[in-house]
Amino acid sequence: MKKAKGYGFLVIILILGILLTSWFCDHKKSKAPAPKKKTTTFVVSFDSSLISAFYAKYPKLVLYKKQVIDLYNKNNFDFIWYDKKGRKETADVIYNKINNLSLDGVQAKLPYKESLDALLQKNTGTPDIDTELFLSNYYFFYVNKTLQGIDSTKLKELEWYLPRKKQSYVGYLDSLLVDPKLIDNNEQHIAQYYKLKNVLQHYREIEQKGGWDSIVLPADFVSIKPGDSSEVVAKIRKRLFLTGDIAEDSGRQLYGYSLQQAVLKYKKRNGFTLDKTILPKHIQEMNVPVSERIKTIIVNMERCRWISPDLVKAKEFIVVNIPSYRLNYYKDGKIALTSNVVVGNTLNKTVIFSGMMSYIVFSPYWNVTPNIIKTEILPEMQKDKNYLAKHNMEWNNGNVRQKPGPTNSLGLVKFLFPNTNNIYLHDTPSKSLFSSEKRAFSHGCIRVEKPKELANLILMDDPNWTPEKIDKAMHKSKEVWYTLKNKIPVYIGYFTAFVDDEGNINFYKDIYGRDEQLAAMLVEE
Repeated sequence: MKKAKGYGFLVIILILGILLTSWFCDHKKSKAPAPKKKTTTFVVSFDSSLISAFYAKYPKLVLYKKQVIDLYNKNNFDFIWYDKKGRKETADVIYNKINNLSLDGVQAKLPYKESLDALLQKNTGTPDIDTELFLSNYYFFYVNKTLQGIDSTKLKELEWYLPRKKQSYVGYLDSLLVDPKLIDNNEQHIAQYYKLKNVLQHYREIEQKGGWDSIVLPADFVSIKPGDSSEVVAKIRKRLFLTGDIAEDSGRQLYGYSLQQAVLKYKKRNGFTLDKTILPKHIQEMNVPVSERIKTIIVNMERCRWISPDLVKAKEFIVVNIPSYRLNYYKDGKIALTSNVVVGNTLNKTVIFSGMMSYIVFSPYWNVTPNIIKTEILPEMQKDKNYLAKHNMEWNNGNVRQKPGPTNSLGLVKFLFPNTNNIYLHDTPSKSLFSSEKRAFSHGCIRVEKPKELANLILMDDPNWTPEKIDKAMHKSKEVWYTLKNKIPVYIGYFTAFVDDEGNINFYKDIYGRDEQLAAMLVEE
């Protein structure tokens, strides 16, 4: 009996051992790691020779080759637009921007756009060399068109000599890759750019709705005056309603008070004398098609791209806009003085450039230029031997100069910012010219309607001067030079469209005929 019991116990132990072994194997099998999935290794960099191959395939983009090579040299030919997670957000931001270039007034056609679209549709986020290089080229296309503007070598053709803003767009991309939202920073340009950009969208909306009809005048039309009534008045009302000069279009044919105020607003925006009489020339200006206004806005947005935003950060500076015949003196970020000016005529164009005002000259001599002596003074002297004396002039070391005094062509004061163009600001005895709508009469220098006020403001903080001393120096009939303690930047620009502080778009005559030339360049770019 004992043997049987011992045998049975062994059998039980054996069965338990088998069961435990089976459970342990099953448990171990259930905990075993899953087979490793095959993964694609992210390729960090690419062969530099692929860049040349890309341009051989897409030669129209070769304009950006140097910038692209600089970009990848800086980044050791690493992929820029991709990382382990796929295509970066900045890539999609740039793609969206190049799809909306018209918002920035860019008219140039983007080459091979269809090719990139096809690549992006096929691409699921895996690095692709063609897509990578397309994005880099289109990045430079975008910043060159919207931030930099046309190539600086072309500015001489446009006779534009204001300093260009300088920026590394290779370095700028580093910032965008960290924060793509920086691309919408409204400090890339002067504020005027963004104001024009908003107006551009508004005028495009007007164009999409059909623009405005041309106002046809009767053959015997002379003028419209307050209180007059005619079908033309109703058409003018409708036209001014479209551009926001009047709040509503009542359809009335009476030239009443509300329309008179709208006409004054319109005239102010377009550089006309502020009276309520409507003449054919005013109707002619209203008939300029909206498409032409859009072109003018785009041209002036381009000019804004050339100017550094740092310009407006100076404590004080002076801006002369040639087409508007106006000078603004800015002090502490605000306009301290606005003055009408007379600029050079079409044969003696005022140069677009900048300088540093360093001197004020009271009771100045006018040193007549050799060209004026040859073409104007000498012929008059042949007719009248007393010509010089009659005009308070004299010979001075082989040249002619006009003595200080109230009849001096430079008036009673001039403001000098030394430059090779021999251009400066000055007073004039011919005050009546400032009441003219067109004020391109000078030999290139800029005549200022409010020279005394300008001198007072410039010297306001100078203890050496008071308004009384300034007035006395201006009437001393003896030339007095004064060196400014702080030089003042002077910018002479050319803008035929400008949005004022009230948000109104102002259009000015293209007196030197420069808009069409620039517009053609923008289409060719």
